[in-house]
Amino acid sequence: MEISLTTPALLFPAISLLLLAYTNRFLALAALIRNLQQRYKETKDKNIKAQISNLQKRVYLIKNMQLTGIASLLLCVVSMFAIYESWTTAGSIIFGVSLILLMVSLVFSIIEIQISVKALNIQLSNMEES
Repeated sequence: MEISLTTPALLFPAISLLLLAYTNRFLALAALIRNLQQRYKETKDKNIKAQISNLQKRVYLIKNMQLTGIASLLLCVVSMFAIYESWTTAGSIIFGVSLILLMVSLVFSIIEIQISVKALNIQLSNMEES
């Protein structure tokens, strides 16, 4: 199968939107962590400390989501350059690696969302009990 210069370019909008969504999640978590850290300093509540620990895991996952997404975008550009230089085999292989990295980024996103939903369910169950 022959790959053209426009094939890797098709991923640019998708990867850009994903990176924007990842950045928004990161910024929201950063604000929440700062808020919880201030509340923990004031109250020394163990539940807040547990929430901060959960958020640290999520920040780690978001960092990996962003890194693999950026690597995917970078390899898309490298793939386009290789195709431009008529190195079609190398360009196809690099594009394939780019797709794999994008899939890894999405898997990290799925894991982070699952952790987020578990935390929200715990919060909701605590609200129902009180």
